[in-house]
Amino acid sequence: MIEFYYYPTPNCKKVAIFLEESGLDYKVTPVAITKGEQFEPSFLRLFPNNRIPGIVDHAPADGGEPLRVFESGAILFYLAEKSGKFLPADIRGRAEVHSWLMWQMAGLGPICGQSHHFHGYAPPGQDYATTRFFNEAGRLYAVLDRLLAERDYIAGDYSIADMACYPWVAEHGQQRQSLDDFPHVQRWFATISQRPAIDRMRTLADAIDSNVKVTDESRKFLFGQTAQQVRQRG
Repeated sequence: MIEFYYYPTPNCKKVAIFLEESGLDYKVTPVAITKGEQFEPSFLRLFPNNRIPGIVDHAPADGGEPLRVFESGAILFYLAEKSGKFLPADIRGRAEVHSWLMWQMAGLGPICGQSHHFHGYAPPGQDYATTRFFNEAGRLYAVLDRLLAERDYIAGDYSIADMACYPWVAEHGQQRQSLDDFPHVQRWFATISQRPAIDRMRTLADAIDSNVKVTDESRKFLFGQTAQQVRQRG
């Protein structure tokens, strides 16, 4: 059984999609990041970067003690290998999926997250940062659009690369992007949106109260962490 530490963020939704697509047995352990639960000692012992998602596999393949995995890309790799699903067995197909998954982890996710932050949460007067991340997000959407002009899915067949990108593209409005400008991404997004696992992912998200207004108190948990605070937590 997979214990899934979760709050309805795009990175957590990647893992939720995989779990629903694969049929692996799992249970959700909610982590209220707006209340600082990611800083609880019990959480930090498992996930020292105080970030979600994280999983604990209580039945790892080696038969040993429960195994923790953190970082959403690493989790998708782990679960794909565990289940034998959504990751090609051949070296070329596998390399293609790995490449696009890392593209999402290093580019699409961080850049779109910053675009969302400076568009929705940063105080006024951040015009340079807002424009920089908006433009780079648009460039990445254009890269994806060019790719999808030649393929139905990101790495050929539906895979963990698509699962990784979908929840970030779902937030395109918060990144100041319009899918009308990227017709191949729009087609891909509409196709994946019709999958039953996506409905189940959304049901899970709706079951967790994520419609929380960002206050001064929650802002310090979400955006105000420093090196000194990490040191103080030991």
